[in-house]
Amino acid sequence: MAGTVARLDGPPAEWWERLAARLIEALVFGVIYYILFIVLWGVFRTVGGLDVFDGRLPGVLAWLVGGLGYAGYDWRAHCRRGRTFGKAIMRIRLAPAGLAPLALLKRALVYPAPVLLMGIPVANLLAGMLLFGVGLLILVDKPLERGPHDRLAGTRVVKDLR
Repeated sequence: MAGTVARLDGPPAEWWERLAARLIEALVFGVIYYILFIVLWGVFRTVGGLDVFDGRLPGVLAWLVGGLGYAGYDWRAHCRRGRTFGKAIMRIRLAPAGLAPLALLKRALVYPAPVLLMGIPVANLLAGMLLFGVGLLILVDKPLERGPHDRLAGTRVVKDLR
């Protein structure tokens, strides 16, 4: 039992490890966003709907679908494996393991779900400020280095010493 307790917890992941994990994921989801944008732009151009919202509708929808996909992926990956592919590459994970899906859903709704708003003028500024604030709060929360999304779910991101 003592080995199990030690495995559930560990030293907090460094801020740069968490940032690198999110950047790795952002690259992949950025490619997905651009593919969605190109497809939606082509569809709206074909049906004559590019004038809606001054031509911003394909970008807004691509951000909504891509952001929803990213938040859904984040939630599902943490529910199933306790980490996303970016965290796996950086050898960090969420602790404690085996949290209720509802707690992890709340975590995903605080971060990264605001990405859904990135295509909407003005809302994108607020979403960017929220995401920046989450990162800043991780830096100042010593010694656990938890952001508001971690606090809400009762989680920590730790080094994966396995």
